[in-house]
Amino acid sequence: MQPRILRFLLLVTAVSLLAACGSGESNVTSGNREGILHFGNGSEPQGLDPHVVTGVPEHFIVGALFEGLATKNPYTLEPEPGVAQSWDISEDGRTITFHLNPAAKWSNGESMSATDYVWSWQRLLSPALGSEYAYMLFPVKNAEAFSKGRITDFSLVGVKALDDLTLQVTLDERTPYFIQLMDHYSTFAVHRATIEKFGKATDRFTPWTRVENMVSNGAFRLKTWQLYRRIEVEKSDTYWDRDNVKLNGIVFYPTENVVSEERMFRVGQLHYTASVPLGKIPVYQEMADTPYRQAPYLGTYYYLLNTTRPPTDKLKVRQALSMAVDRDKLNKTVLQGTNISAYSITPPDTLGYYPPKLFDYDVEKARQLLAEAGYPNGEGWPGLELTYNTSEDHRKVAVALQQMWQDALNIQVTLTNQEWKVYLDSITEMNFQIARRGWIGDYVDPNNFLDLFLAGGGNNNTGFASPDYDAMIQLEAPQAATREERYAVFYQAETLLMEQMPIIPLYTYTSKHLLHPSAKGMPPNLMDWTNFKYVWLDKDWQQASKGD
Repeated sequence: MQPRILRFLLLVTAVSLLAACGSGESNVTSGNREGILHFGNGSEPQGLDPHVVTGVPEHFIVGALFEGLATKNPYTLEPEPGVAQSWDISEDGRTITFHLNPAAKWSNGESMSATDYVWSWQRLLSPALGSEYAYMLFPVKNAEAFSKGRITDFSLVGVKALDDLTLQVTLDERTPYFIQLMDHYSTFAVHRATIEKFGKATDRFTPWTRVENMVSNGAFRLKTWQLYRRIEVEKSDTYWDRDNVKLNGIVFYPTENVVSEERMFRVGQLHYTASVPLGKIPVYQEMADTPYRQAPYLGTYYYLLNTTRPPTDKLKVRQALSMAVDRDKLNKTVLQGTNISAYSITPPDTLGYYPPKLFDYDVEKARQLLAEAGYPNGEGWPGLELTYNTSEDHRKVAVALQQMWQDALNIQVTLTNQEWKVYLDSITEMNFQIARRGWIGDYVDPNNFLDLFLAGGGNNNTGFASPDYDAMIQLEAPQAATREERYAVFYQAETLLMEQMPIIPLYTYTSKHLLHPSAKGMPPNLMDWTNFKYVWLDKDWQQASKGD
């Protein structure tokens, strides 16, 4: 055994003994006995309204509380029945008929109906709500026109309740990934009477999501919400498939501090961590029977560039900043070799699609571009602020790039960290010059990354807008006769995007978690997807492991 591994294990033992002496039974021990999963969730959620929230921390909680027309198998990532027990797709691919499960109920006992989806999708698409995910339904006929105020009659949108249990959706064009969208929280139904009790349908962050008010339809229901401490959910007794839900509850912790989160895991307070401190990864990688889990992940870590504010309104400045970043060095040093250098927004091999690579690390070219932009050797540089949400790992990446830009271009970049909710507001309002951003695929298709940069899109926070780009993504690609033709259009569009450089792509993600051996049903997958209906806790895991 290597000395640092021995030191680490001794530290684990010492801390565990202290925790046991001081506070008695650990969360993991009691959780295994009681069927309660203790889950590190990254950050305090922005909210729990499926039509308003946008982040990964919200995704896990909302996914426990609500269920879509379809859900996802965590082992295969194939769509499975959710509220809809089946669906039919017309021969031309433009009409999808969902058949709702008559046993699907809201947590207050009311039966769900097709009209719940008609009303909910109208809410999502209403311009007054301002949902950043409204575009998820843009494949639906006239959905974009309604969302952008070009039409006001929602009956013209291609979603209709044929009867209580039959929902018919008409698409503009064949959309291969549409069923995948049905397990994304933006397309979930919400309970109309509950929302209208606390305001207008399009009001944001009203009290309807509080514990005493929320009505949901998922495998779990909201039990407690202690801000910045924990959110507890309990198994729902009205869920249609409750007999197959093995957990009795989940406790979600806002573990924004990854060092503290890892410490919580070591002393038995968490079954699962949202992340792992970069400095601890080598230690965990070398451990026998390690709890460390790393897997390919459909996501890209990048920096947004505000193309409407100087100096990043200049294309050559944006190009210089991107070319001055040594991505391979960043990965080998700061990121402990755990990720893949990225030069575009779409991860390579996304369902067989590979993005263009138009540039590389090139200091001389970066210096030339900066000089042509009016800042030779950094002279006259007006300054630049990089904004990131509070996280030690995000800080390390930002510091590394700050130094690279200083060394390569002789320019000063200041760093500003913001708490998650403040950071999200800054991004939405484009109140930044450069900002950290990450995008995790909501479905396995290049379109999910490329439609981020449509003009006026809810997640296009760069100022980039191109009619040619929009036409390729929204018109040409959906009409392509084959996958090859569709991918060729995507490649052309992504080339246009990266020629304009509204982002600095840094790396393709891998998922990195610590998982306690008693937690089962949480397999690694390309989307880092957890379907809590599949999760269970083995209270006899120690005995079982000894017998192996």
